[in-house]
Amino acid sequence: MKRFRPGMIPTVVVALLLPLLVSLGFWQLGRGAEKTALLASYAERRAAEPMASSELLHSADPAFRRVHLYGQFDSAHSLLLDNRQRNGKVGIELLQPFQDRASGLWLLVNRGWLSWPDRRVTPQFSTPVDAVSLDAWVYVAPGATFQLHADPASSTWPQTVTAVEPAKLWQTLDREGFAYELRAEPGPASYEADWPVVALGPEKHLGYAVQWFAMATALLGLYVYLGLHNAKENHHGNGHESTQHV
Repeated sequence: MKRFRPGMIPTVVVALLLPLLVSLGFWQLGRGAEKTALLASYAERRAAEPMASSELLHSADPAFRRVHLYGQFDSAHSLLLDNRQRNGKVGIELLQPFQDRASGLWLLVNRGWLSWPDRRVTPQFSTPVDAVSLDAWVYVAPGATFQLHADPASSTWPQTVTAVEPAKLWQTLDREGFAYELRAEPGPASYEADWPVVALGPEKHLGYAVQWFAMATALLGLYVYLGLHNAKENHHGNGHESTQHV
Protein backbone atom coordinates (compact mmCIF):
# COMPACT_ATOMS: atom_id res chain seq x y z
CA MET A 1 0.00 0.00 0.00
CA LYS A 2 2.99 2.31 0.44
CA ARG A 3 3.37 2.28 -3.34
CA PHE A 4 -0.25 3.38 -3.96
CA ARG A 5 -1.66 6.48 -2.22
CA PRO A 6 -4.49 8.00 -4.28
CA GLY A 7 -6.00 9.95 -1.39
CA MET A 8 -9.43 9.88 0.20
CA ILE A 9 -11.30 12.31 -2.10
CA PRO A 10 -10.20 10.68 -5.40
CA THR A 11 -11.09 7.27 -3.95
CA VAL A 12 -14.60 8.42 -3.03
CA VAL A 13 -15.10 10.04 -6.46
CA VAL A 14 -13.96 6.90 -8.30
CA ALA A 15 -16.07 4.66 -6.05
CA LEU A 16 -19.14 6.70 -7.01
CA LEU A 17 -18.49 7.38 -10.69
CA LEU A 18 -16.86 4.17 -11.93
CA PRO A 19 -19.86 1.85 -11.27
CA LEU A 20 -22.15 4.47 -12.81
CA LEU A 21 -20.10 4.76 -16.01
CA VAL A 22 -19.80 0.99 -16.38
CA SER A 23 -23.54 0.47 -15.77
CA LEU A 24 -24.38 3.11 -18.39
CA GLY A 25 -22.15 1.30 -20.87
CA PHE A 26 -23.89 -2.03 -20.28
CA TRP A 27 -27.29 -0.28 -20.43
CA GLN A 28 -26.45 1.05 -23.89
CA LEU A 29 -25.35 -2.44 -24.97
CA GLY A 30 -28.70 -3.77 -23.77
CA ARG A 31 -30.59 -1.07 -25.67
CA GLY A 32 -28.60 -1.92 -28.79
CA ALA A 33 -29.55 -5.59 -28.45
CA GLU A 34 -33.21 -4.63 -28.06
CA LYS A 35 -33.07 -2.50 -31.21
CA THR A 36 -31.40 -5.33 -33.13
CA ALA A 37 -34.18 -7.72 -32.12
CA LEU A 38 -36.80 -5.11 -32.99
CA LEU A 39 -35.36 -4.55 -36.45
CA ALA A 40 -35.19 -8.31 -37.06
CA SER A 41 -38.86 -8.67 -36.05
CA TYR A 42 -39.78 -5.70 -38.24
CA ALA A 43 -37.98 -7.15 -41.27
CA GLU A 44 -39.67 -10.53 -40.80
CA ARG A 45 -43.15 -9.06 -40.48
CA ARG A 46 -42.66 -6.62 -43.35
CA ALA A 47 -41.82 -9.58 -45.60
CA ALA A 48 -45.09 -11.35 -44.70
CA GLU A 49 -48.29 -11.00 -46.68
CA PRO A 50 -50.71 -8.31 -45.42
CA MET A 51 -53.47 -9.53 -43.13
CA ALA A 52 -57.08 -8.39 -43.04
CA SER A 53 -58.00 -5.63 -40.60
CA SER A 54 -60.32 -8.00 -38.72
CA GLU A 55 -57.30 -10.14 -37.80
CA LEU A 56 -55.69 -7.23 -35.96
CA LEU A 57 -58.26 -7.47 -33.16
CA HIS A 58 -57.22 -11.08 -32.51
CA SER A 59 -53.47 -10.47 -32.67
CA ALA A 60 -51.72 -10.50 -29.28
CA ASP A 61 -48.75 -8.62 -30.76
CA PRO A 62 -49.81 -6.45 -33.72
CA ALA A 63 -46.65 -4.31 -33.83
CA PHE A 64 -45.23 -3.88 -37.37
CA ARG A 65 -47.68 -6.31 -38.94
CA ARG A 66 -48.81 -5.45 -42.45
CA VAL A 67 -52.50 -4.89 -43.13
CA HIS A 68 -54.46 -4.61 -46.36
CA LEU A 69 -57.26 -2.06 -46.28
CA TYR A 70 -60.07 -1.10 -48.61
CA GLY A 71 -62.34 1.74 -47.64
CA GLN A 72 -62.58 5.50 -47.26
CA PHE A 73 -60.78 8.25 -45.43
CA ASP A 74 -62.63 10.66 -43.17
CA SER A 75 -61.28 14.00 -44.38
CA ALA A 76 -63.41 15.96 -41.91
CA HIS A 77 -61.35 14.83 -38.89
CA SER A 78 -57.72 15.16 -39.95
CA LEU A 79 -54.87 15.40 -37.47
CA LEU A 80 -51.62 17.21 -38.26
CA LEU A 81 -48.82 15.71 -36.17
CA ASP A 82 -46.45 18.64 -35.70
CA ASN A 83 -42.68 18.94 -35.21
CA ARG A 84 -41.74 16.23 -37.70
CA GLN A 85 -38.48 16.76 -39.58
CA ARG A 86 -37.19 15.15 -42.76
CA ASN A 87 -33.75 15.92 -44.19
CA GLY A 88 -33.50 19.09 -42.13
CA LYS A 89 -36.92 20.38 -43.24
CA VAL A 90 -39.78 21.04 -40.85
CA GLY A 91 -43.21 19.60 -41.47
CA ILE A 92 -46.13 17.53 -40.24
CA GLU A 93 -47.49 14.02 -40.61
CA LEU A 94 -51.07 13.69 -41.82
CA LEU A 95 -53.25 11.24 -39.86
CA GLN A 96 -56.85 10.53 -40.87
CA PRO A 97 -59.52 8.10 -39.70
CA PHE A 98 -60.07 5.31 -42.22
CA GLN A 99 -63.01 2.88 -42.22
CA ASP A 100 -62.26 -0.53 -43.68
CA ARG A 101 -65.30 -1.83 -45.57
CA ALA A 102 -64.58 -5.52 -44.97
CA SER A 103 -64.60 -5.29 -41.17
CA GLY A 104 -66.28 -1.93 -40.57
CA LEU A 105 -63.38 -1.10 -38.24
CA TRP A 106 -62.05 2.44 -37.92
CA LEU A 107 -58.28 2.83 -38.06
CA LEU A 108 -56.06 5.88 -37.68
CA VAL A 109 -53.87 5.92 -40.81
CA ASN A 110 -50.76 8.04 -41.05
CA ARG A 111 -50.54 9.02 -44.73
CA GLY A 112 -47.02 10.40 -44.46
CA TRP A 113 -44.95 13.54 -44.13
CA LEU A 114 -45.72 16.98 -45.57
CA SER A 115 -43.49 20.03 -45.63
CA TRP A 116 -44.76 23.02 -43.64
CA PRO A 117 -42.17 25.79 -43.98
CA ASP A 118 -44.55 28.75 -43.43
CA ARG A 119 -46.59 28.52 -40.23
CA ARG A 120 -48.78 31.41 -41.35
CA VAL A 121 -50.24 29.22 -44.10
CA THR A 122 -52.33 26.09 -43.47
CA PRO A 123 -50.65 22.91 -44.80
CA GLN A 124 -52.13 21.88 -48.14
CA PHE A 125 -53.22 18.29 -48.67
CA SER A 126 -55.91 16.37 -50.50
CA THR A 127 -57.98 13.34 -49.56
CA PRO A 128 -59.28 10.70 -51.98
CA VAL A 129 -63.05 11.01 -52.33
CA ASP A 130 -63.70 7.46 -53.51
CA ALA A 131 -62.84 4.22 -51.77
CA VAL A 132 -59.15 3.31 -51.97
CA SER A 133 -57.09 0.17 -51.55
CA LEU A 134 -53.87 0.47 -49.58
CA ASP A 135 -51.36 -1.44 -47.50
CA ALA A 136 -50.14 -0.19 -44.13
CA TRP A 137 -48.34 -1.49 -41.07
CA VAL A 138 -49.02 -1.15 -37.37
CA TYR A 139 -46.68 1.20 -35.55
CA VAL A 140 -46.09 0.69 -31.85
CA ALA A 141 -43.45 2.90 -30.24
CA PRO A 142 -40.56 0.77 -28.84
CA GLY A 143 -40.89 0.28 -25.10
CA ALA A 144 -44.18 2.12 -24.81
CA THR A 145 -47.72 2.22 -26.10
CA PHE A 146 -48.18 4.74 -28.89
CA GLN A 147 -50.06 7.68 -27.41
CA LEU A 148 -51.39 10.75 -29.18
CA HIS A 149 -53.16 13.55 -27.34
CA ALA A 150 -55.78 15.36 -29.36
CA ASP A 151 -57.95 18.05 -27.82
CA PRO A 152 -61.46 16.51 -27.56
CA ALA A 153 -62.91 19.87 -26.61
CA SER A 154 -61.80 21.48 -29.86
CA SER A 155 -64.32 21.62 -32.70
CA THR A 156 -61.83 23.01 -35.22
CA TRP A 157 -60.50 20.59 -37.82
CA PRO A 158 -57.91 19.76 -38.91
CA GLN A 159 -56.28 19.74 -35.49
CA THR A 160 -52.56 20.44 -35.14
CA VAL A 161 -51.21 18.23 -32.35
CA THR A 162 -47.85 17.13 -31.00
CA ALA A 163 -49.11 13.70 -29.88
CA VAL A 164 -52.30 11.66 -30.35
CA GLU A 165 -54.09 8.87 -28.48
CA PRO A 166 -56.35 6.90 -30.85
CA ALA A 167 -58.63 5.59 -28.08
CA LYS A 168 -59.58 9.11 -27.03
CA LEU A 169 -60.09 10.12 -30.64
CA TRP A 170 -62.51 7.25 -31.19
CA GLN A 171 -64.31 8.16 -27.97
CA THR A 172 -64.60 11.77 -29.12
CA LEU A 173 -65.97 10.69 -32.50
CA ASP A 174 -68.16 7.98 -30.89
CA ARG A 175 -66.64 5.22 -33.01
CA GLU A 176 -65.22 1.74 -32.52
CA GLY A 177 -61.59 1.96 -33.58
CA PHE A 178 -58.21 0.24 -33.48
CA ALA A 179 -55.90 1.32 -30.65
CA TYR A 180 -52.70 1.89 -32.64
CA GLU A 181 -51.49 4.03 -35.51
CA LEU A 182 -51.12 2.47 -38.94
CA ARG A 183 -48.45 3.87 -41.23
CA ALA A 184 -49.30 3.76 -44.90
CA GLU A 185 -46.87 2.20 -47.33
CA PRO A 186 -45.90 4.20 -50.44
CA GLY A 187 -48.81 4.45 -52.83
CA PRO A 188 -51.31 6.81 -54.51
CA ALA A 189 -52.89 7.74 -51.16
CA SER A 190 -49.56 8.41 -49.41
CA TYR A 191 -47.28 11.39 -49.08
CA GLU A 192 -43.65 10.83 -47.99
CA ALA A 193 -43.82 7.43 -46.32
CA ASP A 194 -40.17 6.47 -45.80
CA TRP A 195 -40.66 5.57 -42.17
CA PRO A 196 -37.75 4.97 -39.77
CA VAL A 197 -38.50 2.08 -37.40
CA VAL A 198 -36.37 3.44 -34.57
CA ALA A 199 -34.94 6.89 -33.98
CA LEU A 200 -31.54 5.45 -32.98
CA GLY A 201 -30.14 2.35 -34.64
CA PRO A 202 -28.18 -0.37 -32.78
CA GLU A 203 -24.88 1.09 -34.00
CA LYS A 204 -25.63 4.37 -32.20
CA HIS A 205 -26.11 2.56 -28.89
CA LEU A 206 -22.88 0.63 -29.46
CA GLY A 207 -21.08 3.92 -30.03
CA TYR A 208 -22.52 5.37 -26.82
CA ALA A 209 -21.50 2.22 -24.91
CA VAL A 210 -17.92 2.58 -26.18
CA GLN A 211 -17.90 6.19 -24.98
CA TRP A 212 -19.08 5.26 -21.48
CA PHE A 213 -16.55 2.43 -21.20
CA ALA A 214 -13.79 4.73 -22.48
CA MET A 215 -14.68 7.29 -19.81
CA ALA A 216 -14.62 4.56 -17.15
CA THR A 217 -11.21 3.36 -18.38
CA ALA A 218 -9.84 6.91 -18.40
CA LEU A 219 -11.13 7.52 -14.88
CA LEU A 220 -9.59 4.30 -13.59
CA GLY A 221 -6.29 5.06 -15.35
CA LEU A 222 -6.18 8.55 -13.86
CA TYR A 223 -6.92 7.11 -10.43
CA VAL A 224 -4.06 4.60 -10.70
CA TYR A 225 -1.66 7.25 -11.97
CA LEU A 226 -2.61 9.61 -9.15
CA GLY A 227 -2.15 6.88 -6.55
CA LEU A 228 1.30 5.92 -7.83
CA HIS A 229 2.36 9.55 -8.28
CA ASN A 230 1.32 10.48 -4.74
CA ALA A 231 3.09 7.44 -3.32
CA LYS A 232 6.26 8.37 -5.21
CA GLU A 233 6.13 11.96 -3.98
CA ASN A 234 5.50 10.74 -0.43
CA HIS A 235 8.45 8.33 -0.67
CA HIS A 236 10.82 11.07 -1.86
CA GLY A 237 9.60 13.36 0.87
CA ASN A 238 10.21 10.76 3.57
CA GLY A 239 13.72 10.07 2.22
CA HIS A 240 14.57 13.78 2.32
CA GLU A 241 13.35 14.09 5.90
CA SER A 242 15.42 11.08 6.99
CA THR A 243 18.55 12.72 5.53
CA GLN A 244 17.82 15.94 7.42
CA HIS A 245 17.51 14.06 10.74
CA VAL A 246 20.82 12.30 10.18
